Amino acid sequence: MPFSSIRYAAFRNLVDAELDLAAERVFFVGENGQGKTNLLEALYYLAYGVSFRGQVDAEAVKRGAAEFSLSGRCSEALSDSPILSEEVFVSWAERVKTIKVQGKPVRDRKILVEKNPTIVFCHEDYSFAAGEPERRRFFFDQAAGLISLSYIDTLREYKRILRQRNAALREGRFDLLDLLDQQYVGRGIELMAARRRLQREFDDRFVLRFEAVSLLGREVRLRYRPSWSGEEGIAEILAKLAAKRSEETALGTSLSGPHRDRWSFAVGAENFAATASTGQLRLVSLTLRLVQAEYFTEMTGRLPLLLFDDVLLELDRSKRRRFLELIPPAGQAFFTFLPGEPWEEYRTDSTLVYEASDGRFAN
Repeated sequence: MPFSSIRYAAFRNLVDAELDLAAERVFFVGENGQGKTNLLEALYYLAYGVSFRGQVDAEAVKRGAAEFSLSGRCSEALSDSPILSEEVFVSWAERVKTIKVQGKPVRDRKILVEKNPTIVFCHEDYSFAAGEPERRRFFFDQAAGLISLSYIDTLREYKRILRQRNAALREGRFDLLDLLDQQYVGRGIELMAARRRLQREFDDRFVLRFEAVSLLGREVRLRYRPSWSGEEGIAEILAKLAAKRSEETALGTSLSGPHRDRWSFAVGAENFAATASTGQLRLVSLTLRLVQAEYFTEMTGRLPLLLFDDVLLELDRSKRRRFLELIPPAGQAFFTFLPGEPWEEYRTDSTLVYEASDGRFAN
């Protein structure tokens, strides 16, 4: 549900306050370092209980404070009706994080994924195009988990078994490995099947939207290379694991499985990331988020919240216009801008604009 208001205390550099957010689009305009990104981070905390910056909770506490707290009021269709309204609360105090919805503790953050699906477009997304393989796996696991909570369960189970398997390899527990391998392969095959489906669904969408903005004139396609072939059955994979056991035991780690899968972007047979410009790679990451938002709505019938953290600054004016035309419908959208950007061109009658300065927001 859209946020109708947010309240924050001792969070980053923000001055304690409550903001009205009851609008389809909310713009935060200000120079760097004034609190715009911190405000988006606070919204993301309320959506998922974590930061999109990948930082620990203690780093979000304002300097000199011992704890922070956030609360947000979510209202269907931005209505203030108490029947359609819900409060989310997140705090960090004495090294303990507390998350509550309607006053009830949330024990599993998976519940938040279902309640307030949110997609952030931020600078860190650049690593999806140009970073290490695990960053691309992270994105596609996140995209799959947003659509299916069962995928989150399967991924958690696979990671648990992987940790146990690696420990058994280091300890030479071959009896335990025989039992773990059956579970390891079973969960792994489920993950790879889901990832193959995701690749098929994302690929054509990605090609069309990337070209619509970049006007590159060549198809940039999404490739998925699983660690285990789709033609292999459980027995065949188990046999390969058995053949590799001595090598894995010597190294103390699992050498195959979904945690070794590879995602890439290609033009024909060439790796696009190897020759693309920085701007093209940034557009790859932005396009991935566009497709994620669009596909989520197609699969669930729901509109996600969208957070755009200064990412339009990375596009020239013509690409920016084409990109904005492709943004799918959202339950609510938040944008940050520098004062010199042509943000007034993007506002509508339903846009709420705040000016950010020294952690304060005024409209």
